[in-house]
Amino acid sequence: MSKIHVSTSINGDAVEYLCDPSETLLDVLRNRVGLTGAKEGCGSGDCGACSVELDGRLVCSCLVLAAEAEGKEVSTVEGMADGEKLHVLQQKILDHAALQCGVCTPGILVAAKALLEKNPDPTETEVRYWLAGNLCRCTGYDKIIRAVMDAAAEMRGA
Repeated sequence: MSKIHVSTSINGDAVEYLCDPSETLLDVLRNRVGLTGAKEGCGSGDCGACSVELDGRLVCSCLVLAAEAEGKEVSTVEGMADGEKLHVLQQKILDHAALQCGVCTPGILVAAKALLEKNPDPTETEVRYWLAGNLCRCTGYDKIIRAVMDAAAEMRGA
């Protein structure tokens, strides 16, 4: 099977890689690019642990072929912080103790960031609906929802 050459942008940096036609974006991010934030929880798009943004659209990277990133912008959890300064969502997850094992956390952060970019003042119901594709087996969801709501308020300057 011949490899496919892909030129893309990941977290604002130009990236090129070779991949098999059947290789997922998740596998390339983790095994070729070295960005291990996105996790494989299910491999079928049901858990959200591998969530990334592809040209501003929230996707499960386990369901996207790596070749589909050609010419597109990929945003991962690693691109959220500004150097050592955490993104407000990352800080609020810590402040609210809204994580335990951490498998779901990167996907939840990426999904929450995508939500707040589209809707900076969501209701609790909207946050719960938006994050419904992200499964957490450890923390439950109340702390996560409170952290996202708190982050939204801070980002709005409320």
